[in-house]
Amino acid sequence: MAAAAIRVDGLGKRYRLGEREPYIALRDVLARAVTAPFRRREAANGNGNAHIWALRDVSFAVGEGETIGIVGRNGAGKSTLLKILAGITLPTEGSAEVRGRIGSLLEVGTGFHPELTGRENIYFSGSILGMKRREIDRKFDEIVAFSGVETFLDTPLKHYSSGMQLRLAFSVAAHLEPEVLLVDEVLAVGDLEFQKKCLGKMEEVTRGGRTVLFVSHQMNQIRRLCQTVIWLDGDVRRQGITAEVVGAYELAMSSGEGKDRAQISDQNFRGRFLRWEIAEPHGEQRHILDALGPVEVCFFLDLRQPIHHGVHGAALFDSSSQLMWGHSKQSLHLAPGIHTFRYRFPMLPLRPGAFTWQVSLWDDHGLVDIWHGVPPMIVATENHQHPLDEWNGVLNMPSEFSAESGESSQ
Repeated sequence: MAAAAIRVDGLGKRYRLGEREPYIALRDVLARAVTAPFRRREAANGNGNAHIWALRDVSFAVGEGETIGIVGRNGAGKSTLLKILAGITLPTEGSAEVRGRIGSLLEVGTGFHPELTGRENIYFSGSILGMKRREIDRKFDEIVAFSGVETFLDTPLKHYSSGMQLRLAFSVAAHLEPEVLLVDEVLAVGDLEFQKKCLGKMEEVTRGGRTVLFVSHQMNQIRRLCQTVIWLDGDVRRQGITAEVVGAYELAMSSGEGKDRAQISDQNFRGRFLRWEIAEPHGEQRHILDALGPVEVCFFLDLRQPIHHGVHGAALFDSSSQLMWGHSKQSLHLAPGIHTFRYRFPMLPLRPGAFTWQVSLWDDHGLVDIWHGVPPMIVATENHQHPLDEWNGVLNMPSEFSAESGESSQ
């Protein structure tokens, strides 16, 4: 193996339930670096509050010039890992060492300032990456041409659409040549033509000898770009050659394998979602949808304490983490016990593929539970769209077509 560009040893990250991580400015990063040893000691001791480990005892090494994929269900800790490697989040335990200049594309517009123009943000982001102005000057025209935002180059970023921000952010990160590039799901965003450009650029980057960590739910992209893969599920479930790890991961997800929350021995919780299933249409495969509708989906909740003024949310995401549907219910009053939350749909006209349910429950005291349903829902309905996948949209609905001579009488 080549010299390690990334080395992770016993890495763990713990969050308190209901706690949101605040915006962190540069001065906060410096202050936290000074006080990190004291805060880690406090985190290790704990204070009795409910918490959850996003990562625990994660160890691996990535050689210089390697492209490694990170796969795992929603909530498996993939984005948390990349944020720790990028220095955005501090670990609770263990260590993560990155050798070389880091470029990270973790969210749309990461490292950009909304009040600055597109032109100014190219230089601003480049300087954060450690580039000299002459280096940015040399790459400037390529960045702008690739992003396709020439017309809006001197417009403040806050007026850009999310797609425009993505194009510019990806172009900067990919062209300014950091030694280590961290990429989280961005290739799944934007129009099809830009996704193809991103994939082509990523292939160019990987051939150029840079170290790349690539998180994606798109297994075809993982297979195309990565030599090796880490399957993450809070810890390292498996690591090895791409074909073997991705094959094992897809088999586990399609067979319904995952952490069975009903079997967890820890009793220190107020409530948690146990499982989900498709109740209608009823079949042997309770997580495979093979008809457009009607559809009934059930989520099972184990509640240990009463809920007053509760708020329940449910959402459905595609394999690219794009929101397909969302709903919330206010003012819930629930007694302790097992509850079934039912959702009935006249139809779910989704294109064939994998989708993930997310359900949550809150009350006056904060978060009770949030769960990314395992396994994903596999939509195996007939394709009612264009025979070529690149012309398919989000909705997979039957339609009738006729061609008539003359103007319509209606």
